[in-house]
Amino acid sequence: MANSKPVLGIDDLPMWASMERGQLELQRCNDCGSFRYPPAPVCPKCLSVVAAWTPVSGKGKILSWVVFHRKYFDNHPPPYNSVAVELEEGPIIVTQLEGPEPAGSWIGQPVVLGYGEHTGRMRHHACLAAKG
Repeated sequence: MANSKPVLGIDDLPMWASMERGQLELQRCNDCGSFRYPPAPVCPKCLSVVAAWTPVSGKGKILSWVVFHRKYFDNHPPPYNSVAVELEEGPIIVTQLEGPEPAGSWIGQPVVLGYGEHTGRMRHHACLAAKG
């Protein structure tokens, strides 16, 4: 087994750098205003090639989740979870939920992104948002 590694491509280097600074930035199309994830050379909605790296709020809600009970990577010992989070800005990212688990259903639970070091690199994770 090996450790998981980020896929570093020319289109997503600024995204990984933004996580190192503790604030996720995604491409936002200069023509139609939509955010895109994963990073890409063209906007999937209007095909514009002009975009700016823009900070996202980090607020979202859980769309789906799973708990893995099998070891796929050395740096993710089981059991561990993965959650699909729809950000307020629209994109859906996959991350891990840290901290307390939701009581009852995870679906629709509000979350906020956090950042922390994991095996020598910064990564994002989700935490349950305070209700109220």
